[in-house]
Amino acid sequence: MAIFSEQQQLDAARQLFTLLAPQLNRRISVQLWDGSLIPLGENSDPDYFIAISGAGVLGSLMRKPSYENLLFHYANGTIEIHGDLINFVNLARQKQPRDRSKRPGRLQLLKTAFPLLFAPTDKIEVQHSYNNDAVGRKESRRKNMDFIQFHYDISNEFYALFLGKEMQYSCGYFTDPNNSIDQAQFDKLDMICKKLRLKAGDKFLDIGCGWGGLVCHAAQHYGVQAHGVTLSKKQFDFTTEKIKRLGLQDQITIELKDYEKLEGSFDKISSVGMFEHIGIDNMEKYFKKINSLLRDRGILLNHGISRHAKPSTRAGKKIRRERRLLLKYIFPGSELDNVGHTIDMMEISGFEVHDMEAWREHYALTCQHWYRQLMQRKDEAIALVGKEKFNMWTLYLAGVAIGFTDGSMHICQVVASKRASKGPSGVPLTRADLYR
Repeated sequence: MAIFSEQQQLDAARQLFTLLAPQLNRRISVQLWDGSLIPLGENSDPDYFIAISGAGVLGSLMRKPSYENLLFHYANGTIEIHGDLINFVNLARQKQPRDRSKRPGRLQLLKTAFPLLFAPTDKIEVQHSYNNDAVGRKESRRKNMDFIQFHYDISNEFYALFLGKEMQYSCGYFTDPNNSIDQAQFDKLDMICKKLRLKAGDKFLDIGCGWGGLVCHAAQHYGVQAHGVTLSKKQFDFTTEKIKRLGLQDQITIELKDYEKLEGSFDKISSVGMFEHIGIDNMEKYFKKINSLLRDRGILLNHGISRHAKPSTRAGKKIRRERRLLLKYIFPGSELDNVGHTIDMMEISGFEVHDMEAWREHYALTCQHWYRQLMQRKDEAIALVGKEKFNMWTLYLAGVAIGFTDGSMHICQVVASKRASKGPSGVPLTRADLYR
């Protein structure tokens, strides 16, 4: 038998949020399970609110106030955010004056919330999680194919809902902020080809080739002989079919293979959006392997998400709670490096660095497009992957968009050449050729 009635719990929740509102003073609201809306501050926008499905949700969060528990409720839909999630966060973060004179004491808050504290709730679990070592810092425990397939082998149809026609799952390049995602991705592919100084007949390797957009663009527009590798079976199948459909079998080959097992010699090599999967402790091995595959004076373009430099190795190794959730539920095995250390590793491995360009704000725009396109295809997405995974992915894409906008995340393209002997690099003296 319940200690408190549903009405008592409803009254407690209403009183609790009313007490907190002057201290929060945010332009959003909370919707209780009876449909009533409680503003959390002045000038609240009625289109942006958090909907709570029952007293048990608040009881669960009080008993276990963790990011993971909050994620579970969001993924299961017992907590819903109404309104565009990116706009919601920006609205919620707008600072307004707070009335400190009405600040409730802890005892008052506890007394008010007490009817909710023991409100029962159904056991909340999620199905979409990586259950082995999601951090993967120890090389002996890294399962690179498992990591990649967990993230990428959800469904080609799912990714097609939001990536755009070229299926590019990396940062677009916005020559105009109002450009479409398809235009930005075409311009990204072309800029990469220009930075690599691709020309007809070049042997070109794309490590982590995704759904084949770059190898196909390079073959069609620059006349190269391209080879791509991926660890994702679904990407491999998609790209194989695309190459046949475009009639590019004489110019492009593709393998389902780890880059470490590659052999041969190439004129130009790209690694776009794959670098994050390597792990910081494996960076030197990664670049030395690429160096072994590149001819002298050949060009490498390394494109990857990065983070701020930390004051010590220990600080750099620390994993925040929210990042642990990202590793467990979205991106197992991923680790971000700072661009300074990346350049160090490239030089140690025999490369001469020529150019570094930061694309942070380009990725913010890219992720905004992805999030909003996925939201527009909500019903189709849920039919493909279920509501739990859909909720996690929209949260992930919106969160990444916000991270890049804020500047807590970065992305850099580094262009380098293999320096196996003395003399000129062969790279143009200026960037003028990139913008013709």
